[in-house]
Amino acid sequence: MQLQAHARIKEALRSTIHSLWNIEVSDVVLNQTPKVELGELATPVCFELAKKLKKAPRAAAEELIGSIGKIKGVRKIELAGAGYINFFLDRAVVFRETFDEVVVRKKLDPGLPDPGKVVVEHTNINPNKAAHIGHLRNSTIGDTFIRILKACGRHVEVQNYIDNTGVQVADVIVGFKYLENKTVDDVRSLVGDPAIKFDYYCWDLYARVSQFYEAQDPKHALRGKTLQEIEEDGNDTAEMAELVAMTIVGCHLKTMDRIGVRYDLLPRESDILHLKFWDRAFEQMKARNAIFFENEGKNKGCWVMRIDTEGYDDDKIIVRSNGTVTYVGKDIAYQLWKLGLLDQDFHYRHLDHSRSVWVTSSKQGDPIHPAFGRGRMVYNVIDVRQSYLQNVVRQGLLGLGYEDQVKNSIHFHYEVVALTPSCAEELGVELSPEDRKRPHIEVSGRKGQGVKADDLLDRLEADARKEVEERNPELAPLEVTEIAHQIAVGALRYFLLKFTRNAIIAFDFKDALNLVGETGPYLQYAAVRAGNIMKKMAENDTSFSARDLPDYLADAGTEAYLDGADDIWDLVYTASRLDEIAAQVVTTLEPATLAKYSFTLAQKFNLFYHQYKGIIEEKDQNLRMFYLAVVELVRQSLGMTFDMMGMQSPRRM
Repeated sequence: MQLQAHARIKEALRSTIHSLWNIEVSDVVLNQTPKVELGELATPVCFELAKKLKKAPRAAAEELIGSIGKIKGVRKIELAGAGYINFFLDRAVVFRETFDEVVVRKKLDPGLPDPGKVVVEHTNINPNKAAHIGHLRNSTIGDTFIRILKACGRHVEVQNYIDNTGVQVADVIVGFKYLENKTVDDVRSLVGDPAIKFDYYCWDLYARVSQFYEAQDPKHALRGKTLQEIEEDGNDTAEMAELVAMTIVGCHLKTMDRIGVRYDLLPRESDILHLKFWDRAFEQMKARNAIFFENEGKNKGCWVMRIDTEGYDDDKIIVRSNGTVTYVGKDIAYQLWKLGLLDQDFHYRHLDHSRSVWVTSSKQGDPIHPAFGRGRMVYNVIDVRQSYLQNVVRQGLLGLGYEDQVKNSIHFHYEVVALTPSCAEELGVELSPEDRKRPHIEVSGRKGQGVKADDLLDRLEADARKEVEERNPELAPLEVTEIAHQIAVGALRYFLLKFTRNAIIAFDFKDALNLVGETGPYLQYAAVRAGNIMKKMAENDTSFSARDLPDYLADAGTEAYLDGADDIWDLVYTASRLDEIAAQVVTTLEPATLAKYSFTLAQKFNLFYHQYKGIIEEKDQNLRMFYLAVVELVRQSLGMTFDMMGMQSPRRM
């Protein structure tokens, strides 16, 4: 594919430059040209060379072109503008190489160095209420990045951190104990009641607790008391917290499973505490003076860390004066464990008899389990509001002297999901005239203000079901349900991926439910069209098999067809860039690049589909096989992008 051609061109340029002028060029830049008529790739390398050679860039380019010789996969090299060098690829070679990689081997070759085991942590929803649209953005970005890493051949471990001893869980326990006067057995009855959606129940209770604090407990004394009891363990409060948190974790896993998101390990904060992970990290940090004890001032009695982060000149409390460790302290210990720097491990057990998901334990677990942690690279997918705390974690590692590990510890940040004013009002949020003029309204779990993930998915599936039933009245109900689910998930995941991760998404039901335009269903429809062509061809000609297409490409003269049709070549060339796009996402941490690429590929295929409608009836067998090879290449390329984005191609639409 493209990166193979890139590598050959760059090596030819480097070796020729060295041979001509004895100049070492560490990196040769190759850019896409505006249109394929100008060639596919261009380099501005001669503009830099001209400074060293003291000659015009165009003169340097002419000399370089005259000496570069033949490059496999390149049919022509031309001088352009004031000194650019344009490369025209051998279209037949690129077509065959791409077809072999995508259709035959179904494997990408991104040409990236393998760092070893990669740990990606994402989702991380506080287990105190139902998941909302913002959590779906986190899990969709994290899951897509993982899928791309795996497609590139990386060994990836997927973790979903469960903060089951934090403030948010404590607040819900305050609600159960002090607002509703419920016992552990009362909560257990709620959990077992099939008529109650427990995560929804806690959503409403959490909002009520926030109101209770404002009215009756502004200093959050009950929260502090509850937190301490949860950390002490062995009491009714801790038992209730365990029941609530793990029940809601189960709800979250079911929600995420609906969009194809799954995990290898659920590390629990309570186990970090009970196994004394923090104690081990605490001793290391004290020994290396990474933290210090404050004897006076507002932080008296606390262990704090000096913060050397732009915009923050205050110290960060790591251990409170009452002896409890803050969230960031536990996160430092967890990060040390993920990187294999703690010299301590969890116990592990399967989650509720699941054979695929493991959960940490502070008690004896299963002696036979995968080797978790010890990542060579760690990506923490956490929204941009947590940048300060993530920097504190990194500074904690630096204070311990782990400079190399800090470089491999990446905060994969993204912006939040808000609501459009119309969406907020549809949810019953009261808005002022000024609010209605704002571009977005922030989601607030404490106010119960947001779009629950399951509600959104239910609504997407209902809308898709209506569309499928109208278009395909002959389909059985089960098949309609399956297709509607695939369309709904495709619509949602593409909607959340198409925005760059540093853009705030203003969520609106109308936009997310739209089945036309730059949407997931548009991509799916293109894939269905390609599949229908191949299916109809097999039905019309029983001697035809897609397995014969590689032999055809090896023997037939496809050069004439490709050279004579820039529009078809543009489609093939776009398909050939898949490994390049995947490598870009891994390097830049921008999944929107893949989403935009897949939409462009679908657009170009739809143009091809409308222009070349008579593929199956084409009398010239060689030309027909050529068209079918193009269709199969695009179908498989779209399939690979779908796999990486967590989408599926429905059988019908």
